Amino acid sequence: MGAELGEDRQEVGLQAGVARFEIDDLHAGTVPQPLRGEPAPPPPLSPDAPARRPVEASYVPSAGETVEVEDVTRPQRVPGAPLRFLLDVHLGTLARRLRLLGVDAAYESEDIGDPALAALSARERRVMLSRDRGLLRRRELWAGAYVYSDRPDEQLRDVLERFAPPLAPWTRCTACNGELSGADKDAVRERLEQGTEKTYDVFAQCVACERVYWRGAHHARLEAIVTDAVREFGGATTR
Repeated sequence: MGAELGEDRQEVGLQAGVARFEIDDLHAGTVPQPLRGEPAPPPPLSPDAPARRPVEASYVPSAGETVEVEDVTRPQRVPGAPLRFLLDVHLGTLARRLRLLGVDAAYESEDIGDPALAALSARERRVMLSRDRGLLRRRELWAGAYVYSDRPDEQLRDVLERFAPPLAPWTRCTACNGELSGADKDAVRERLEQGTEKTYDVFAQCVACERVYWRGAHHARLEAIVTDAVREFGGATTR
């Protein structure tokens, strides 16, 4: 069968803000860059230190203000809708691996353009995953996250660590993201090659596109991906 968020508005998450921004009213200065890894403890404040206040990610500092950007705690929660993703045309392997693990991951195999992707993210309330910072800066996005690595193994680990989606391996179609259901061999026989029909007896079928799955020659490689993900991130139900 087949976060370091916070660098840009879209990497913080929802427009309501997931990371906390604090403003120092008196000190002129710079906007510190977010750190990767665990956040450092804040320095102690003196009794006469200027008051700080949280602001949204879209806040524009005035002259003389200092903005401190804190790391987003992992796993990052995405309130407001069930956790599901939308991936752009450059992340096809990541999309298929997320689906292999049972994660709801919509994917456009053709480049439909940034405006259409942003509108789809908003309409279906999906977290947009992309390596295109221009796309992730679009205001229409419901939520988004920058994918740092260009290696599928690292991309998958990053998304699973960052968002901790529940895992349910072998329950989604890797081709269309539909749900899989057990299929009787007689019911799918006409879709099978002669060699497959003679060799395998256990099948599943996508309820959306009707693609048929069985534990074929590539199963061991896919099983390794599933086993590694479940061992490292857990929370999986398997079948």
